[in-house]
Amino acid sequence: MTLTLILTRHAKSSWGDPTLDDFDRTLNDRGRRSADAIGAWLAREGHLPDEVLVSGARRTVETWSHMAPHLPKTAKMASNPALYLSSAQTILGVLRTQSVPTCMIICHNPGIADFAERITIEPHPHPRFNDYPTCATAIVRFDATNWSEIDWNTGTATDFIVPRDLVD
Repeated sequence: MTLTLILTRHAKSSWGDPTLDDFDRTLNDRGRRSADAIGAWLAREGHLPDEVLVSGARRTVETWSHMAPHLPKTAKMASNPALYLSSAQTILGVLRTQSVPTCMIICHNPGIADFAERITIEPHPHPRFNDYPTCATAIVRFDATNWSEIDWNTGTATDFIVPRDLVD
């Protein structure tokens, strides 16, 4: 059996309101356009999540809300506070608790870039894979039957895209 991870960094957020806590920052216009474009790309490529885990930060929830209209309504979103500014090890721990065949995680750097690098057997050849810019999305496949079997250097990065590949 193959398990699939859709790994997305939240879209570009706004720094416009200095009174907002980091957790409450919203997406800016570019971020909303990027999330829409990535959602459409996921649908077009057939990368369809069964469950979507977000950190709960407003920018991760908003990223999903702009992607969701492009995807089947069957994907369930769940907030997991452990993903907020999490380390690669924490992301791995959260992933290991999943039970759906295709899981999407939307979280933050620097943890997501470190996680993507460590979870894959080799990095995707895209030049932005290692720095994982906002709304970057990787498709990682695992030859496993259960997420609890997943470990470092076991995934194959079959696809990777950044918004600038889709919109200008």
